[in-house]
Parts: sequence; structure tokens; C-alpha cells
Amino acid sequence: MRRLLCLVACIFVCLALKAQYDAAFTNYWALQSYFNPASSGIEGRLDVQGVYSMQLVGFEHAPSTMLATADIPLFFLSPRHGVGVGFMNDNIGLFSNKKLYLQYAYHQPLWGGRLSIGARVGFLNESFDGSGVDLEDSGDPAFATSQVDGTSVDVDAGIRYTYKSKWYAGFSTMHLTGPVIKLGDDKTNQTSVSRLYYLTGGYTLRLRSPEYALYTTAILRTDFMAWRGDITARLAYDGEKLHLYGGLSYSPTVSVAILLGTLFNGIKIGYSYEVYTSGVGVLNGTHEFVVGYQMDLDMFKKGKNLHKSIRIL
Repeated sequence: MRRLLCLVACIFVCLALKAQYDAAFTNYWALQSYFNPASSGIEGRLDVQGVYSMQLVGFEHAPSTMLATADIPLFFLSPRHGVGVGFMNDNIGLFSNKKLYLQYAYHQPLWGGRLSIGARVGFLNESFDGSGVDLEDSGDPAFATSQVDGTSVDVDAGIRYTYKSKWYAGFSTMHLTGPVIKLGDDKTNQTSVSRLYYLTGGYTLRLRSPEYALYTTAILRTDFMAWRGDITARLAYDGEKLHLYGGLSYSPTVSVAILLGTLFNGIKIGYSYEVYTSGVGVLNGTHEFVVGYQMDLDMFKKGKNLHKSIRIL
């Protein structure tokens, strides 16, 4: 019973830190197509990336989350369209949540910027490893004693406005249909997933030297029972071939974090460490790693795809 109580306590602590069903990433600003499907293809390039987050390091059964995303613009005559795909695996103790999705976005020029509307359809899978629970009364039907899982359809939607490369603002809703996941063959247990709402925004401040910029971003997520907000500032060096950044992020009542990263020849590498301000030790924070690749695909840029005859080289 003591082991069970410790497990339950750890799960509740993890859920309290996450605030809602979905994982909260420190590098949310780099995962815009995940938090808002309207961002698919918004940058006019192929963007592939993976994130791995190890939370509450040092604790047994601590959460860990892996996310892989890819989005790409589709160039027609006008306007632009974007599509994306993603997979997430979120582990909390004996629970494992997986999500596989496809998404689409429509980008319409408006007021000197672009208005984007996006939708996403996917599948949620939740599993529970009942073999890891040590119960005195093994016949209690409220607790599974083996691996049980269930799947449900999930729908997300979002809207975003982007003004050139200066600022953006967006609103999105995850789990729009409020899916219910029933576990096991007999469907004795079930999980109800509440709608989750996101407000996102960012502003880029160009400094006196054109190679330097200050990127400020913010995100607010809530299911109207709990909430979490993050504010991030990154000072970046944008060289012709090399991009470097360092920054700080603050989540009121939750955490503070440092961020470092680089972009070289289209390869992205980032790292952040998040320290919780709720009494958890400094060494028991969250390590988060970001790797990715991006490539410009704007076929309508002047001079793009021009070739010379080998006879005049």
C-alpha cells in the first residue's frame, strides 16, 4: 500500500506541474505547428524537428515526453497551403499517452500580413501497466492487473495572424470533441480528456546591429480549471550561415528556465533546463533537447532554381 500511495502521490505532483492533460514544453516557441495547426507551413519551408523532455529528474516514475513534428508548405497559385504530421509519446509513471496526427492550414494575405486557419485530426492512445501496481487486495476490479489500453479520435483547430516577420498572435483549441478513452477489453476504466485552449504570441525586436535580435514570445494554456503561462526572451545572433541564441523563460508559480541553441546549415540544436519554484530541488528540474532540420522551399523567390548551361561555365 505504501508503494501505491507513493506512486499516486508522484502522479498527482506531475499532473499539477503539467497543469493539464498535454505536456508543457519549455521550447514551445519552436513548436508552433504543434500548439496551433494554423502554423503549418507558415515559414515557407520544410521544418522537421524532434523534442525530448525529461521532467522531475531524480524521481522514480518521473514523466518523460517525446515529440516529433514535420510541416511543409504546398505552393499553388494563391494562396499558400500547409500540411503537417506529428507523433507524441508521453509517459507518466505507469501511464503512457500517445498521439498521432495529420493537419492542414490555409494562409490568406490580409492587411499586409497573413491570416491562417488550421485543423488537425489524430488518434489518442492511452495505456496503463497494471502489472506494476502492488495491491494487497488483487481482486479489486477498480485496478487493472495487466496492460490495458484504449484509443479515441482527437480533433484540434486554430487561427493565427502573422504580420511580416515582426509579430504574430494565435488561438487554438486541442481536444475539441472532448474524447473519452475506454481502457481494456471490458472498458471498465475510462479517461475523459477536457478541451484545452491556447493563446500564443510573439514579437521580434531588431537591435541597432542588424545581426542581433531579441525574440519575445508568450503562451497561455488553460482548461478553465487550471492554467499555465510562459514568457520567454531570446537574444539571437543571426549571421549569414550561423544562428546562435540564449535566453530565459519564466512561468509564474511554476518555474524558470535557461535556453541555448544554434542553427547551422539547416540543422537545429537546442537545450533548456527548467527549475521548478514550487519547492522541488534545483537538481530535480527538466532537461529538454531539441534537434531538427529546416530547408527553404519557396519556389516563387526570384532567382530560385536558376541554372546555367554547362557550355558557358
